[in-house]
Amino acid sequence: MTDEDRNPKPQKGLGFQPSLKGRALRLLSQREYSRQELERKLRPFEEVPGELATALDLLQAKDFINEQRVVESVINRRASKLGAARIKQELQSKGIEGQAIQEAMQAMRESELDRAREVWRKKFGQPATDANGRAKQMRFLLTRGFATEAVRRVVQGEND
Repeated sequence: MTDEDRNPKPQKGLGFQPSLKGRALRLLSQREYSRQELERKLRPFEEVPGELATALDLLQAKDFINEQRVVESVINRRASKLGAARIKQELQSKGIEGQAIQEAMQAMRESELDRAREVWRKKFGQPATDANGRAKQMRFLLTRGFATEAVRRVVQGEND
């Protein structure tokens, strides 16, 4: 992702420019965005103070912006590769509130061991033969956000 993608510059004088609501709908048609993400992306295009908040309020009232759908989208896209800690961090960076995150994390912790085992199997496939190999496998899973206990059990080859 380039700096231009993260911080787009408004382009003046290029003919028709979509409204903030139109820009937000175009973004939402591609994937789910939280309100905070849309604010961050659309702020450079706001010409009148308060215009962005009004547009986002309208979209939220019509359920185009929905926190629960954002949570479900992130979990569906990332759960097969990442642990609960990394997904929690991603949701927090999107501006999702605490209760929605706690509910999602509770559901994810139930499958943490199975997901960690699958990620380990795809990456390594077989137990390490020495301490350095085990440490490498543990670091890999820990950086993916899996719980320490799940990582230990996967790397040591423990089954339920």
